[in-house]
Amino acid sequence: MAIRKLLLLLKPIDPYPFLQTEGVSLIKNPKVLQYLESRCKVHRNAINFCQEILSKKPVEWKPISRNDLSHPIHDVDMVITVGGDGTLLHASHFIDDSVPVLGVNSDPTQAHEVEQLSDQFDASRSTGHLCAATVDNFEQVLDDILFGRVVPSKVSRISLKLNSEPLLSHALNDILIAHPCPAAVSRFSFKIKNKAGETRPKTVNCRSSGLRVCTAAGSTAAMLSAGGFVMPMLSRDLQFMVREPISPGSTATLMHSAFKPNQSMDVNWYSDHGTIYVDGCQVRYNVQLGDTIEISSDAPVLNVFLSQGFAQIRSRY
Repeated sequence: MAIRKLLLLLKPIDPYPFLQTEGVSLIKNPKVLQYLESRCKVHRNAINFCQEILSKKPVEWKPISRNDLSHPIHDVDMVITVGGDGTLLHASHFIDDSVPVLGVNSDPTQAHEVEQLSDQFDASRSTGHLCAATVDNFEQVLDDILFGRVVPSKVSRISLKLNSEPLLSHALNDILIAHPCPAAVSRFSFKIKNKAGETRPKTVNCRSSGLRVCTAAGSTAAMLSAGGFVMPMLSRDLQFMVREPISPGSTATLMHSAFKPNQSMDVNWYSDHGTIYVDGCQVRYNVQLGDTIEISSDAPVLNVFLSQGFAQIRSRY
């Protein structure tokens, strides 16, 4: 498919509005202030650079702030996000499997900066795990796409049903089902079933801090931090982990595992209140005592241009 019409989705140009309030900075540490101001400048320069490159290409494009995005994205051939993984995650909730997306990491972490400032504060910038481009290679990456030298990868997402009703949002990274108060106990049970309706013999009853389920793309995020394992990026499996289970006993080995695309997870919620958090705090749904949640990988894939694809075509030359 020829790519002629693009949407340029931007992380806000000044993502740290708290730097100045009525002309007075809320940040008192001068090195922290310098670091945050540098991040704003680098991001702003990246936006300008991407716009300059696009202006030289035979494409029609329109910029929009991610804060102004409120409707599904249609009538474009591709979306380019400029920010980090959070901006691409935000965009994914407005994109179906008909529109590919390219992420540009506008402000990558600088290893020397992190090392230099490690005893004062965390100077990490943007990881950009899902971003195939930076300002250093954006034009080359864009040309590879426009000339059809690379195709997007089909990245799995999570489908949710609440009381048998499909929810509109699909998780690209992960979902967390938990009590809205992080100090409260979440009570629930779950079981894995095949699409044919067959279930594992064991229903797992849980008292814990909640349940996290992730895609392959999300397996390097919160799941990995909690002790999970990294999955191949194009895997359709879903990994799950019960967070901080209370006295799991003989079911301890069932609290962390994965299930296949031909399977789904049924969750019964037994606390008075609960929340389904989709991709962090991007989207949330309330649940209550007696609700059922079905989790599967039946959601439309997200077509993402990943760095692995460009590495493969470079190796041919």
